[in-house]
Amino acid sequence: MVLRVKFTSTAEPISHDVIRQMVMRAATVAAQAFTDVEQAPEGRLRTLMDSHGEVIAARGPAHPLSFESFLAMLTGDLAGLLPDGVSPEEMTGVHLINDDGLFEEDLFDLDQEQRQVAWAVQKATRDGRSTSISEIEQEMDQVTVNSGLRKRGTQEAYTKGRSNLSRFPTGTEAVIRRLNLPSMVSQFYRPISFAALYEQWWFACPVCHWPMKITRHRSRTAVTGRAQCFYRPHAELMGASYTFKVPAAGRPPTLIPGSPPPAFTGEASVLAPDLRGSVPKPMPAAGHLALARGPWRYTTVPGLLEIALYDALLARGFVAASEPGKSPAALGADADCPGSVTLWPYLDAYDLHVDVWLRDGQTKSFLLDIKDFTSEMLLAKKIQADGGDSGGAEWIVVPDHRQASLPLLRGVCKEFPVQVATAGEIGQTICRTAGIRWA
Repeated sequence: MVLRVKFTSTAEPISHDVIRQMVMRAATVAAQAFTDVEQAPEGRLRTLMDSHGEVIAARGPAHPLSFESFLAMLTGDLAGLLPDGVSPEEMTGVHLINDDGLFEEDLFDLDQEQRQVAWAVQKATRDGRSTSISEIEQEMDQVTVNSGLRKRGTQEAYTKGRSNLSRFPTGTEAVIRRLNLPSMVSQFYRPISFAALYEQWWFACPVCHWPMKITRHRSRTAVTGRAQCFYRPHAELMGASYTFKVPAAGRPPTLIPGSPPPAFTGEASVLAPDLRGSVPKPMPAAGHLALARGPWRYTTVPGLLEIALYDALLARGFVAASEPGKSPAALGADADCPGSVTLWPYLDAYDLHVDVWLRDGQTKSFLLDIKDFTSEMLLAKKIQADGGDSGGAEWIVVPDHRQASLPLLRGVCKEFPVQVATAGEIGQTICRTAGIRWA
């Protein structure tokens, strides 16, 4: 399947994209208010009424929707809020509220991804007119974060700052200060959110170290708790999901691991985190800060995979390079060194540059950009809007748990000088080229 996006100087060809964005934004806010029992009723009602108005504006006068119907549809398929004739695409099968009556966190990801696509489309539009809500870039926290890191101007400073955002998405105020991040980046470290708190405690995901979501579940006989990472693959595929018994007042809960998920095998096993024996301990909320959701989801989470791939290549004999294209002699490499690897080259034009030094004296280069979108449809649209990869990468790399997205993405990428692989596949391909083992 190949998606087509027509770029012209009018908004008409992308109006359905705009409608989906408006409905998604309003529905996300409404569903969160609908399920937020901690918020005052009058505040929840005001939010729901405002969101209803946004959905009505998106649907247009030909498709009225009563407030009662709007509320009823919040518990159903998101696509039902769209007017007739608008294809649901990335909204297909998405529910705003899950089976436990809780807000579905993936809605935040889809909202962010829609805005990334809108920004890419805006840049590709010839006359530069906005194709979505105004000031898209300013609304995307992770874009502001990356811009702030680049302002220091050197590759070393950028790499250190970007690495710190992945390695330290949370920390005490003293730890965050010692990271020495630019002020426009450090502003995105904020107090632990209410959704991640059990009284005054929080728990860090053992994979990404960001605060996990805390929920309570009441049955006829007891109240139990659950802690799980806000990033679904960490919770469902990597084991960052726990239950707990509600403790005595004033005491923190003790997390109980669930059944371990199936282990990653083959080429995917190299980059998979090992959580055996790792159970998060309660941390006090006082004095701790965490990155805002946007930078965590689209800088920290993919950054962990970028660093893991970089580290895995170093462990297999590749040498670190501050910039691509340096010779073995310039890097002090021995005769058996398979090549070099650079992380976030050219101030993050793309994510990794790998040079494999072949026996005939030639160099085979791999320019990689790692993309972790919840919606494969939106990633396909962004690739089209960017004309391949906006930074010049020759490979789009997705996490191994996104393998199911490869057929769609490969169909789209046939139009452009870019290939697609999972992280495990590209590691295998690089190592085979270098004549060494990956897994």
